Amino acid sequence: MIALACDADTGHAGTGSTTALLAPYTGAEVLPLYTTTVAVSGGEARHARASGRAVSDDGNLDLVLRQPPELGGDGGGTNSQQLFAAGFAACFHGAMTIAAASRRMRLPPHVDIAATVSFGRDPADGLFLITAELEVSLPHMNACEAAALVADAERICPYTKMSRVGMRSSIRFV
Repeated sequence: MIALACDADTGHAGTGSTTALLAPYTGAEVLPLYTTTVAVSGGEARHARASGRAVSDDGNLDLVLRQPPELGGDGGGTNSQQLFAAGFAACFHGAMTIAAASRRMRLPPHVDIAATVSFGRDPADGLFLITAELEVSLPHMNACEAAALVADAERICPYTKMSRVGMRSSIRFV
């Protein structure tokens, strides 16, 4: 959460945004706007050495997967933690763009968002968990405007919502 001594709502343009993604939605069910499927197959299935290939249904994603050496793997490919970090950073960047449009402003040309994701042990049950931290760089932007923009993006971003309230998911045996 962003904490600065300024009004986070200063300059907010309200819901009159030209951004279609911010149009009000009052439906009773989740309204899918985009759906994708990524299949992971092949590789070793032993603990801490999961490997294989991840391919999206449209073919735009085709990656070799390897566990990092820190988890007993050989490296040599990407891993689920890196993919989660990339997805979180990219999603938050998109949310920043939407937040800026809702405020009728443009993002600075060199916005950088770094997501740090850690895979670790959960003291609650001894199993595993993921933690994430975002660092947002908005060079040459007023600190109060930047804080308001980041607060809006935090509210808009599905990854931050997922980290706050969880997400609906299911697992089917096929």
